Amino acid sequence: MDTLMLSRLQFAFATFIHFIFVPLTLGLSVIVAIMETKYVRTGDETYKKMAKFWGKLFLINFALGVVTGITLEFQFGTNWSRYSTYVGDIFGSLLAIEATAAFFLESTFIGVWVFGWNKLSPKLHATAIWLVAIASNLSAVWIILANGFMQHPVGYAIKNGRAELSSFTEVITNGYAWNQFLHTVTGALALAGFFVLGISAWHLLRRQSVDFFTKSFRIGAAFALIFSVVVALVGHRQGNFVAEVQPAKLAAMESHWETTANAPMYLLAIPDAKNEGNSLAIGRIPSILSIMAFNNPSAVVKGLKDFPKEDRPPVGLTFSAFRLMVGLGTLMIVLGILAFIMRHHPVDASPRWLKLLVWAIPLPYLGLQAGWAVAEVGRQPWIVYGLMRTKDAVSPIATSQVAISLAAFFIVYILLAALDIYLLAKYARKQPA
Repeated sequence: MDTLMLSRLQFAFATFIHFIFVPLTLGLSVIVAIMETKYVRTGDETYKKMAKFWGKLFLINFALGVVTGITLEFQFGTNWSRYSTYVGDIFGSLLAIEATAAFFLESTFIGVWVFGWNKLSPKLHATAIWLVAIASNLSAVWIILANGFMQHPVGYAIKNGRAELSSFTEVITNGYAWNQFLHTVTGALALAGFFVLGISAWHLLRRQSVDFFTKSFRIGAAFALIFSVVVALVGHRQGNFVAEVQPAKLAAMESHWETTANAPMYLLAIPDAKNEGNSLAIGRIPSILSIMAFNNPSAVVKGLKDFPKEDRPPVGLTFSAFRLMVGLGTLMIVLGILAFIMRHHPVDASPRWLKLLVWAIPLPYLGLQAGWAVAEVGRQPWIVYGLMRTKDAVSPIATSQVAISLAAFFIVYILLAALDIYLLAKYARKQPA
């Protein structure tokens, strides 16, 4: 493998491991804030214990997430220096705001929240965790605005051989990026709901702290159902954006080869990029792709054959990741409905259903990872869509250097991911203090 492929693998691996931590941080911070607010409003000590119990899991996840995220920005200088030179005027400003404003606010008030239990009034202490939750999601705003520019570049002008910022307003009001943010955050809130649900179900199976975990179960069930539905609705809107600004990605998502009106979707298909078609396509549903793309059953959807081969994304991976995301999202809605029905007396539910919810914890993680695979792989061969190709963005460094750093990243990041899972499992099994 050459420097380009190794650099892509390194960044992809580091990003995917880092994204194990990010969605739980975004979603669980909001759930903990709600729990502590209920304690402040009702005086019920159970909610205070809930905020501390789930807050401890949040802190473990946050700390390890910070460690895995630090190296990502450095890679824009080490592995992707030509990219940084070409669009750093735009991309760098967004990341700078995220680091100096949102992350600083988040880190500061996490300290206030951790050490302020017996030093602040209940209302001020609850305000601290709300500021943490707001800052966490504000941090995601700036990062996704940066990624949104890569997906749909706006607000720039080509000067002196590079893309320079011409309208900061256009960059921060990029509709593609904002819908991408909503899609990511609602997915994170659904993930946090399933996380709370699964751990609560584990304790209820053993009839441990029944009142505590019944109340946790109810909050988790509400989040799991509501945001599993919302993320699907926002995802449909994201499909509209993709059809408008990245039609090649849309065609790859459904392995759609021929430009046609009333474009169908197949329940089962196997892409065959070499022969520009599908080796298997059964379960044809007319017009579904046209509806998904343009909300119009008669709309014309451009096929992959109408794009030059060098401008097509990897069809097999994009298609598979999209199908996995949609399939897991549908399953999450079904499980969310089940949990919501069980929410009043979950301890009396069938042990099989409770075990199912325990095993469902990884599903939203896999769904979110698949969604980001669609977003990033489907953008290829562009690092900035229509503006800069990925092959032109890599640093002029030796292949051996990247191979060594990739091996180091693999070892360290696997250890950090394993440590996160171990610590979360260890403290999730404990009884609330």
